[in-house]
Amino acid sequence: MGMAQDWISHQAIATSLATVIGTGAASTISHQRHGAVRWDLFRLLIPGILIGAWLGAGIAGFLPELWLKRLFGLFLLFTGARMLRRPRIGPTAAMPSGLALTAAGVGIGTLSALLGIGGGILTVPILSHYGLQMRRAVATSSACGVPIAVVGTAGFVAFGWGREGLPEYSLGFVYWPAALVILAASVSLAPLGARFAHRLPTHVLKRIFGALLVAVSFRLLLV
Repeated sequence: MGMAQDWISHQAIATSLATVIGTGAASTISHQRHGAVRWDLFRLLIPGILIGAWLGAGIAGFLPELWLKRLFGLFLLFTGARMLRRPRIGPTAAMPSGLALTAAGVGIGTLSALLGIGGGILTVPILSHYGLQMRRAVATSSACGVPIAVVGTAGFVAFGWGREGLPEYSLGFVYWPAALVILAASVSLAPLGARFAHRLPTHVLKRIFGALLVAVSFRLLLV
């Protein structure tokens, strides 16, 4: 788009988070109509997520993110490969304690804010690993994405405030013209994605998600 390169990565991450506020809310509402959101797990994850999202925005505001991109790409490749392979036969791991989920929330919030994502790439594999049905994991991660996006966006506004070289119509690192255009297109389609999540067989949904993770990992590792 011909924007200055000084802060382009920071603006891409911040603007991505801002769009998740709308898409995450629309998706959560649609999933809740199916009764799929596990609000008990959401309440355990959310304290850590809020702390992590602010922390992640702060780190991203002051550190180059290339090494984080590569590290996260390897994590996605590993996670996606695990989701693509055939499921194990036998009992799944027990859901961890509330304190452990809160600690996991810190990691989810930090990495999500650092990379401008709603947290589903992290939350879904974690909840799925501990035996939560895939549809419920997707629905719960959508709910978690909203506070990640709100706090992360606020952090990028605060940590980007007054930086020289930002384009017009930016608020901190958030470039609002792009955020609003993306929101206009994506909010209307988020409920469609949620409907597909409830109609597709669980194993198909898991394979699609795993393939997405692998594709994103190659993008992060090779670019």
